[in-house]
Amino acid sequence: MMDFALRFPGRILFGRDERHAGAELIARYGARVALVRGRSVGWADTLEDTLREAGRTVEVIVSRGEPSYPDLCDALGRLREMRPDCVVAVGGGAVLDLGKALAALIPAASDPIVHFELVGEGRPLSAPPLPFVAIPTTAGTGAEATRNAVIQFPEHRRKVSLRDDRMMASLAIVDPALTDRCPRAVTLASGLDALTQVIEPYLCSRANILTDALCRDAIPRAIHALVQLMARESTDARDDMARASLFGGVALGNAGLGAVHGFAGVIGGRSGAAHGAICGRLLPGVLQANRAAVAGDSAMAARFHEVAGWLGEGLAVAPADAFTALERQIDEWGLPRLGAMGVEPDEIEKTARLSRSSSSMAANPVPLSEDVLSDILRAAF
Repeated sequence: MMDFALRFPGRILFGRDERHAGAELIARYGARVALVRGRSVGWADTLEDTLREAGRTVEVIVSRGEPSYPDLCDALGRLREMRPDCVVAVGGGAVLDLGKALAALIPAASDPIVHFELVGEGRPLSAPPLPFVAIPTTAGTGAEATRNAVIQFPEHRRKVSLRDDRMMASLAIVDPALTDRCPRAVTLASGLDALTQVIEPYLCSRANILTDALCRDAIPRAIHALVQLMARESTDARDDMARASLFGGVALGNAGLGAVHGFAGVIGGRSGAAHGAICGRLLPGVLQANRAAVAGDSAMAARFHEVAGWLGEGLAVAPADAFTALERQIDEWGLPRLGAMGVEPDEIEKTARLSRSSSSMAANPVPLSEDVLSDILRAAF
């Protein structure tokens, strides 16, 4: 039997209107609150007012897209002067990552960069993080349930993780109502990210009985919800997608990912393209390449057949056609191809080479050669 460590947020509130109960809990974390928010998150205004009415001091950090290391350092300078008791992040995955990184680094005495992978030394945190509360307003990254924060380093053209087991949220409030009427393009990209993050842990080399249970529930739920949301707004589908996103965060944190995310960190850092869009565009090609590579492994091949069956049911096609049908459907939904996202075709080989060394690629079901990785990228242009 495979050994595995279970990592969960300290407490999870899931359900419509749970954000209101969560606001009361947040006030218990201390008198000084750092509130990290997206620009267009209306409920963050309500939360700020609620905290101030409860006598809390609130310092607001507005996240303006995917966080860069300079953004992080600027916010750190402000918040270390404030000395907050906790950090609360309300927004999409990028906002949650910024909040999580701030909660981790505010107490640290060392230079922040030494704690980052690849560009730094990957050192464990020198002090325990502040209590961190995650409130997602999109359903995709599952960042409310992970122990890492992804930050962009423009000078290195890479997205790099800050990672520590103690970075898990003290409280995750997943209220699907906060995702209602999310713009269609955001719903598509984040939904494909959520779908990828329940497929890759199920197929990865570190899958275990816990993550299998979550993924078996979430994969069919995610594809059905995404199909429905691309056709019309649906409260039930929003609920299902939020649940799949949460399950994906738990699954990837307790198992691993694969080649899709191995590519995504490199491509995102070099092109600035949205993470979910990259994942969605590459998922069908990676599934096809991995299925061919594991054909001689009956147990792993059976898993790919299961995934094909769930996707095929959601897309109303036979399992044998599910992966190619997924690509056609993604095209019809209007997701850009890699070239339209700013990826340069003359960087295909270099991107494949850099992706092979990424941490996510290590859990891919089988090692893929640079030639195979390059072919996947070419097919996505």
